[in-house]
Amino acid sequence: MNPLVQLAAEEAENPLIPPIPELVIGFIAFAIVFGFLAKKLLPTINKVLDERREAIEGGMEKADAAQTEAESVLEQYKAQLAEARHEAARMRQEAQEQGAVILQEMRAEGQRQREEIIAAGHAQIEADRKAAAAALRRDVGKLATELAGKIVGESLEDYTRQSGTVDRFLDALEDSASKAEATR
Repeated sequence: MNPLVQLAAEEAENPLIPPIPELVIGFIAFAIVFGFLAKKLLPTINKVLDERREAIEGGMEKADAAQTEAESVLEQYKAQLAEARHEAARMRQEAQEQGAVILQEMRAEGQRQREEIIAAGHAQIEADRKAAAAALRRDVGKLATELAGKIVGESLEDYTRQSGTVDRFLDALEDSASKAEATR
């Protein structure tokens, strides 16, 4: 054959289209590999995928259960916290009421003691006034008797007469003082 014809025959073949025998051998090899993979590898892959899906679904169920339990525990804690706050408010209110009662009792006791002190002071003042009035009567009576004795020139030693005179004088003096206070 002519080299030119041979060159033309080679150019006529398309390099993109493989020869038929190679195509048949390739197809048979593909079928063998596909059959092997379908029989051996595909069930294992499906089994692993099923286990993974079950694990994920089980994990999701466990997560949902845990979330539900966490929510119920949170609600319990919130309820306990609200109850504790309510109890604290009640105790604070009771303490305020007890404090008010104690304060009122202390004020009443202070008022009672004040009244006792004032009454004792008034009684002491009255006793002191009576003692001073008695001492004043004696002293005024004695001085008046001595003065009257010096003026009259005789002794006015009679105690009964002396005390009656002094009492009348002092009663008259008290009456004039009372009248003077009433006119003010």
